[in-house]
Amino acid sequence: MLMIRLQRTGKRGQAYFRVVILEHTSRVKGEYLELLGSYNPHQKEFKVKKERIEYWVSKGAQVSPTVNNLLVNYKVWNKPKMQSWKPKRSPESAEGKKEKAEVPATPTPTVPAA
Repeated sequence: MLMIRLQRTGKRGQAYFRVVILEHTSRVKGEYLELLGSYNPHQKEFKVKKERIEYWVSKGAQVSPTVNNLLVNYKVWNKPKMQSWKPKRSPESAEGKKEKAEVPATPTPTVPAA
């Protein structure tokens, strides 16, 4: 399956991204089929080839949630946003608290005073 996603370039602290199409099983920094655009988060520049993205999507390529949300934010296309991350579950979730509350407390044995 082909995937349209971001490929990070640039040095540490100065991220710069390419919008590329590649096989979803290939390495993130590996070879890509075609360069579709670029994204500079520091200057808020997003340049893509809309025709080529639509061509690849028509051929069955999937768009990553992050790229989809960038396309929506910069008004390249009118599709709904996707959730691109999952919130981390805290160790003290509501289910864990219920389980602790349902466990009956064991009575502590009393030692008679001598």
